[in-house]
Order: sequence, then structure tokens, then C-alpha cells
Amino acid sequence: MDTTFIGKKSAAAGGWGALKSCGKQLLQSGMPLSGARTMLKANQPDGFDCPGCAWGDPEHGSSFEFCENGVKAVSWEATEKRATPEFFAEHTVSDLRKLSDYELELNGRLTHPMRYDAATDRYLAVAWEDAFAEIGAILKGLDSPDRAEFYTSGRASNEAAYLYQLFVRLYGTNNFPDCSNMCHEASGVALRQSIGVGKGTVLLEDFEKADAIFVIGQNPGTNHPRMLGDLRRAALRGARIVVLNPVRERGLEKFSDPQDKIEMLRGGATDIASHYFQPKLGGDMAAVRGMAKVVFAAEDAAVAAGLPSILDHAFIAEHCEGFADYRAAVEATGWDQIEDQSGLTQAEIERAADVYMKADSVICTWAMGITQHLHSVATIREISNFMFLRGNVGRPGAGLCPVRGHSNVQGDRTVGINEKPPTTFLDALEKHFGFAVPRKHGHNVLAAIGAMLDGSAQAFIGLGGNFARATPDSALVEKALRGLKLTVNVATKPNHSHLVPGEVSFILPCLGRTELDMGANGTSQLVSVEDSMSMVHGSAGINRPASPHLLSEVGIIAGIAEATVGNGVVNWSDLAGDYDLIREHIEATIPGFEDYNRRLRKPRGFHLRNAAAEREWNTPAAKATFFAGPLPQETVHQKAIRGEGRYALQTFRSHDQYNTTVYGLDDRYRGVYGERQVIFIHPDDLKALGAEAGERVDVIGEFDDGVERIAPDFRFVPYDIPRGSIAGYYPELNVLVPVGSAGDESDTPTSKSIMVSFRKRQAAAA
Repeated sequence: MDTTFIGKKSAAAGGWGALKSCGKQLLQSGMPLSGARTMLKANQPDGFDCPGCAWGDPEHGSSFEFCENGVKAVSWEATEKRATPEFFAEHTVSDLRKLSDYELELNGRLTHPMRYDAATDRYLAVAWEDAFAEIGAILKGLDSPDRAEFYTSGRASNEAAYLYQLFVRLYGTNNFPDCSNMCHEASGVALRQSIGVGKGTVLLEDFEKADAIFVIGQNPGTNHPRMLGDLRRAALRGARIVVLNPVRERGLEKFSDPQDKIEMLRGGATDIASHYFQPKLGGDMAAVRGMAKVVFAAEDAAVAAGLPSILDHAFIAEHCEGFADYRAAVEATGWDQIEDQSGLTQAEIERAADVYMKADSVICTWAMGITQHLHSVATIREISNFMFLRGNVGRPGAGLCPVRGHSNVQGDRTVGINEKPPTTFLDALEKHFGFAVPRKHGHNVLAAIGAMLDGSAQAFIGLGGNFARATPDSALVEKALRGLKLTVNVATKPNHSHLVPGEVSFILPCLGRTELDMGANGTSQLVSVEDSMSMVHGSAGINRPASPHLLSEVGIIAGIAEATVGNGVVNWSDLAGDYDLIREHIEATIPGFEDYNRRLRKPRGFHLRNAAAEREWNTPAAKATFFAGPLPQETVHQKAIRGEGRYALQTFRSHDQYNTTVYGLDDRYRGVYGERQVIFIHPDDLKALGAEAGERVDVIGEFDDGVERIAPDFRFVPYDIPRGSIAGYYPELNVLVPVGSAGDESDTPTSKSIMVSFRKRQAAAA
């Protein structure tokens, strides 16, 4: 078989490979010198927030706060290539649809607002005022505001997101399908139940004080590389780092910091994980419960021997509810069930628990490897339980840390992008603006897809993102979008969502994060974002816009809003001309934003208060609340290995992509080059299939709903992953993720636990 696509994996994350990749990206973008100058302003107090991830910036600052992913994100946005009206005149939508995500976005930045012409199957340039007028007319013509879906990507600023939700609620609906519905929704749900706030409790500085850091279901080397710098510094000062991840990820094993001159010159690297465990897909909750079982056994032994307690009884007594029920649930969970479901041995779990018990201060971090399962909410509550046992919430060097992906996905939710908004927020809007806000809960992503499919939704507006490729069940979602009266996509580059137009469709090009956004008074405007640590900081672009015809996201929202709901309640053009006015409205309606404009202009911004971090619990019991539910009856992995030829699939990013944006076709951390249609599989599973490395197969979805789901023509790559578990890249494999499979309580697609089988490719006819 042809195995030339499999090459040598990087010896460590970062290092010279990262620097070479940065140079390649800058050259490919056509902006090597200007791009280098631009990067020096990334994540700086007087510069722009990198759109690459939501990892926090240090309060004490740094002159060099960017990474390989940041260079890719910035050069991708600041490219010299342009997708002009002439480009669209040369290509029909049907022809563009044949391009891969990578090939399509390589055509560069959008320069003009475009309207789809069905007669020619092409997008044609349109004037902004005509686009706004037609969009407004169609929205006003719907028989109910609930017929429209208003999607938000996490790249939108606080100012754009707040204006968006204000417009949509004035219009009359809470239909806010949001990218957070597909990633960290389970974190928000679970943490609100456990600690009373749906955010993490740590600051970046806590990583400098932790004795142990548990990294569960997360791959920072690919998804947020700046985190590796903080893990490296923790490892160098002796902190233990325990990793639970089914896949061996290079960034969690070794990291060579490109900013460490000595390490780079010597070709060295720092070991990151002190302990690396590989649970089976979906087995994390069982692994964490097993660690709790070890802690309870050690507590009993300490008490019997007259030794100091392992548990923090003072914290549990003063701050917690439901401890006795939780301990009973742990005692009732047998080791046979824990080992079978987790895929780890009791001895492995005991080693992990020993690190926890010996550490005075512990941080636990997680990402989508935890949040995209049926039982994700229960798993995160189990993680919270585990951290409560020794009081590891609400003190320095300790806490819960969900690590978000998109740079402002957390901020968008803070400022009102929520299909189930809190009553207090709606009351504040109503009082401040003087209009009756809609109270009925709206649609999340899966509900919006359902409404589009059954015809109850007739319009879709996407504020950034690539809805058709980011969502599950790709073929069904494309069908849903094509059936709409109106589709509108606000974007910086062409993507596949633009190629499934409804009856009337617009592409509205916006400024990027790196570009100057000039206000009504002729000065550069400032926007703000919130990172994973609840730090709110400013972002001001420095580059000349890619086209004089671009508007900011705020300007586009204001234009649509004025054409749809008028200026009776809000003067939209005034807000678009001066973002300070938007921030004054945020300050008046959302707690924590007092003196917003002044504090935002301080270097590094300000921190939004987290009550749980101060041991104030906004739960019904006014205490941190233990969860005493059982382990899942059976995970998808357990079902798969008990079937014939079935496997549990997880989707993830390659090292050369960010969400649905593909920067290149290499994944050097996993040793795959020039290829994306791959399936990572244990060598023994490959042997049992009678297959070889590089052999091509069709991947067949095995969800029992009568829908045929096939991802054709994928290559096998032998990899260090538990038997019965396999992995591959999204968005190519999203076609296999069923809309009918969603997390309990979170309604998040189960992209990390998909039942599949394989079918050999038929040889081509001679």
C-alpha cells in the first residue's frame, strides 16, 4: 500500500518545526515582513487580541505573546490574496463546491458584499444599502420573528455580540444558535450546577502556584499552544502534570519553547506530562470516580492509623452540599465497572490519585475531549466532585479550568448570546431600553437545524463562522440551508456555508481582528474580548483593511438592524460610530462591567468577578454541590467493542487547522503529511481487520435512525490509541455525527463518541 503520506513525527511540540511553520505561513500569505511586524502587536496592550484561541494573557505581560497557531491565524487573515467580484464571476457556486475547505479559503479575503444570482449560479456584487434593505424586508415579511435563526461565532467581539443580541431581541426572538452549543455547553451547564457559575475559577497566575495540574480530554499543542508555555514552566519548577487522553499527543509529552534560546540552540525539550494515561473514549468519568475511590480508601486508612486526614473536612462542612450521597455513590461503584469503562487499570488510577493527594494545590483543565459525549455534564460534575474533596476550588493555585477554543466564545455568552437568557438579564434590558423583550426560550444549534429541516425556520443569519461545516450531519444541514428563504453570512473569506444558498443569499465581508476600524470621529475603534480566565481586554487592529468596501461586524449588524427594526429604540448608526456607547449599554445592563470604558483601556484590561473563585456559591443550596449520579450504563466505546467490526470514533483538529479553517495539509505532531482523510487506529485493530497502513476504506456511521451516513475514501494510520477507539479530522468526518445524538442536558453533538464500521474501497475499473 502507498504509505508515503506517513512521515516522521516531531520529536517535540514547538521548537524549530514551529518556527519553520511560521515562516512558511507568512510566505504563503504574501506578507513575510508586514506579517512579522503585525505579530509583534498580537496580545499586546496596545495591539490586537490574537484570534487563534482563548488562552489567557499574563497580567505581568510579555513582549512575545504569540505562538505558531497565532501566526497561522493572523497570516490567514492578513493575506495579500483577494476574493474579488471578478473571482466570483469566473467560478459558479457549483464549481466552487468541488473545492476542499483548504482550497476554497486560499482564494483570500472577500472585498465586496455579494448576492447570489440563481440564474447564473454566481455571486454578484451588491451595494451595502441594497443588501441591508432586502435583508430587512425579508425579515419583516416573516410571519413570526421565531422563523429566523441568528447564529454567532466565537470570533465576534463583545461589542458586536451585544449589539447582535439587542437587535435580535428587538426583532422579537431568542433564537441564538451559537458555536458554544457545539463545544463547551456542557461545561457551562455542569459548573452552574456544581459551583453556581458557568465559567472556570482560575487565573493564569494560578498555573504558577499549582503543585499538580490534571489535563483531561485536551490537546493544547494543537488547540492552544500558548498553554504549553505555562505547562512547561510548571513542569520546570516541579509541578506534577497528569494527562488523561486516549491519543498520545506530542505537545503533552515534550515541548521545546521557541522563546527559550538555550533550549532551541541545544535542540532540547522539556518533558510536560509526569504521568500520561490513555482512557478509552468516554471513559474519563469512570477514571475520575476511580481516583475518588482511591482518595476515600486513603482517608479511611489515615483515620484508622491516626494520621492527618486526606480530605479537607473543613471545606466540605462549610462549603459543600451532598457529600454523604456522593461518597455512597462512589462506594457503590465497583472496580470492575471502573476498569471496564475507563480502560485503565486500578493501579494506573491509583498512581494518578496519588499525585492528587500529595499536592497541596491542584488545577484541573479540560476541553472538547470531555464536553462532546452523551454524559459530558455528568463527567464535569464528577471532576468538580473530585476537586471538592481536598478543597481545590477558590484558593490560589487551585481550581476548575475549562479551556475554550474560539477567542471570544466565553465573552459572547457573557454579553447575552444565549437562547435561554437569565431573567435578570432580560429584566435589565427591558428596564434600560424600554421595550418588551421576548421571554420564550429560543433555539440552540440542534434545535435550529431541526426547525430549518421541518420548515418552521425560514431565515438564517450567521455572524462569522462556517455553519454548514462546523455542525453535525453535514448533508442534512446543507439540505436545511438550501430550503430557506434567506441566508446571510458575515465573513472574512469564502467558505462552504456560502455555497449552499437559500432562495436569497448574501455574503457580507467584514473587517478582521488585525485591521483598523475607524470610528465616526476618524479615530481607531477598540473592541473587547473575554478569555478563558474571565479577563476582559481590548483589541485594536493595526493593518490597513483588505478592501475599502469592508464594514466592521458592528457596522454590518447596525445596518441590518436599522433596515429591520428602525431607530425608534436604538440609534444604530450612533452605536456603530462609537463603540464606547455600546460599552455604556453593556455597563448598564450586565453586572461586572462597571466603569467599562476606563478599565478596558488599562494594560491587560480587567477581571470579571467569579463568585465561586471567592467561595461564594450561587447554587440553590448556596453551597458547592456534589453530584451523586451513577456512571453511564454503557459508553459508545463499550458498545462498540462488544459488537462485530464496530469502533468508537472521535473527531479532532489536525495541527494545521483552527476549527473549520484549514491552514495546510500537514500534521507533523502525528506524522501525517499532505493528507486529511485519515483514520488513526491501533495497529492490533488494523491487523484484526486484515488491513494495512495506508489502505483506503469508507467509514460508515452506525447510528440507528435509518439514515445512511458515509465518509468515503479514508486512509488507515496506525497510532497509539486504545483498541476499539479511532480518531480522525473534522470537518471531513462531521457527516458521520448524527443530529439525533446529543449530550444529556447540554444538547451538544456527540462528536467524540460516534459508532462506526468500515467498508473496503472497491478497486477502480481498468
